[in-house]
Amino acid sequence: MRHVDFSPLYRSTVGFDRLFTMLDSLGQPEAAQSYPPYNIERTGENLYRITMAVAGFDESELSIEAHAHVLTVKGEKAEDDKAEQTEFLYRGIAKRAFERRFQLADHVEVTAASLKNGLLHIDLLRNIPEAMKPRRISIAAEPVGTAPKAIEAHVN
Repeated sequence: MRHVDFSPLYRSTVGFDRLFTMLDSLGQPEAAQSYPPYNIERTGENLYRITMAVAGFDESELSIEAHAHVLTVKGEKAEDDKAEQTEFLYRGIAKRAFERRFQLADHVEVTAASLKNGLLHIDLLRNIPEAMKPRRISIAAEPVGTAPKAIEAHVN
C-alpha cells in the first residue's frame, strides 16, 4: 500500500493532527492481530457495544482504560499454582496475555462494562454537546401591508 505524505496539510490546517495520524495509521496493518475475537455493534442512534470473547479470563485479570480517544482492553492471566503440578498432554486453550486498542471518535465515552459467559461487553455512548447539535432557526416574516424599510444616508 502507498504511503501518503500529509506534511503539506499541516502547514495550512489547525487542529487536525489527530485526523492525519489516524489516516496514516490505517495504511499500516496491526501485524494481523486476531486474538481475542470481537464484535462492534450499533445498538441505538448514539449507542454502541463492543463484545470481546475472553473465555477463561476473570474480572480481576481484565482491565479497561479510556484515554485520549483510545479505548484499551488488556488481559493478563494470573499464575496458577496448580499448573506446575499438572502435566498437559495437549494444551488448546490459550493462556496468553492480550492488548486490544480501539480508536474512539470525539464525544464517545464508555458507560458500562460487564463480563458474562466469557463475553466482555463494553457499552459506549456518543454524547454530542448541545452547542454542536443542529438547531432550527425560525424565519420571521414581515407583517403584510407594511412599507419596506429604507436606509437613509446623510451627505455632508
